[in-house]
Amino acid sequence: MKALRFHAPGDVRIEEVAEPTCGEREVKIRVRNCSTCGTDVKIRNNGHVNITRETTMGHEIAGEVVEVGAEAKGGFAVGDRVQVIAAVPCGECHECSKGWMEVCQNQTSVGYQYDGGFAEYMIVPEQVLKVDGLNRIPDNVGFDEASAAEPFACAINAQEQMGIEEGDFTVVFGAGPIGCMHIRIARGVHKVGQVWLVDVNAERLAMSAEAVQPDGVIDASKEDVVERVMELTGGRGADVIITATPANITQEQAIAMAARNGRISFFGGLPKTDPTITCDSNLVHYRQLHIHGANGSAPDHHKRALEYISTGQIPVKDLITRHVPLDQALEALDIVARGEAIKVTVEP
Repeated sequence: MKALRFHAPGDVRIEEVAEPTCGEREVKIRVRNCSTCGTDVKIRNNGHVNITRETTMGHEIAGEVVEVGAEAKGGFAVGDRVQVIAAVPCGECHECSKGWMEVCQNQTSVGYQYDGGFAEYMIVPEQVLKVDGLNRIPDNVGFDEASAAEPFACAINAQEQMGIEEGDFTVVFGAGPIGCMHIRIARGVHKVGQVWLVDVNAERLAMSAEAVQPDGVIDASKEDVVERVMELTGGRGADVIITATPANITQEQAIAMAARNGRISFFGGLPKTDPTITCDSNLVHYRQLHIHGANGSAPDHHKRALEYISTGQIPVKDLITRHVPLDQALEALDIVARGEAIKVTVEP
């Protein structure tokens, strides 16, 4: 079968590999969609600390069950339409026992320690089944939409930490697919007030704004974002700010523009070579700001994402603007790197 294999930073190839065999406690699926994200581009270029061997990439996965191990958990059957979690908690550590599975200290990941979904077939490992991480796709949800449930789940995790209130003035940095999802969740689930979208790529900003219709956009390459937000709020600042981009300056701007009792999510991780920012601690202190990290998702977030998609509360179909075959997966990563689409999905 064909698969997109990571060998080393800068060395990623479409190859013919042996079709995987299903173990007694595993499930084998035929991958129907595996969507892409900026992390895939980072892995291709720089590798990842948790990828220590050649592996099949891809972690936003939906497919169809073709084989079920005799001792596999979950009661799955051949033909079931399923979506797979990406970050896999152990289910046993202190964090998992507290219900904080998204920060499991023993977390493993599909597409890292386990072969991922940029392939015709893949094995859902025992550990995924153990934590109820293989989800049946609702009948009215397509494979492409289901594959988008993984980043959607991460955004749900971030926003549920923030104490968002109805009517909050909200700013989202980053006009990629995750920024678009954040806007839809903020509106559809939390009923925020005005939402403004910020980016430095004018074309991507326009493309995403057409899809999710923020109340306004700010091109950060052309105007002072903090000054503009203060102007829009009469000098009060933004109630909710989400930095869905791996840029140091956006985190600093988020602190500077936050209103009193403002809530900030550092959603996008910073480069490991430059992970620090300058923080005016007095702003945090005197404005009583709340700064939250956001790390992936727990299995339950995936179930909620699929439910939101199924009910139409949070649509994602229109955010998937490019469908490419598996043999063009490398080109798909280039499209993501150039910001030429909102969401790109690969269809083996």
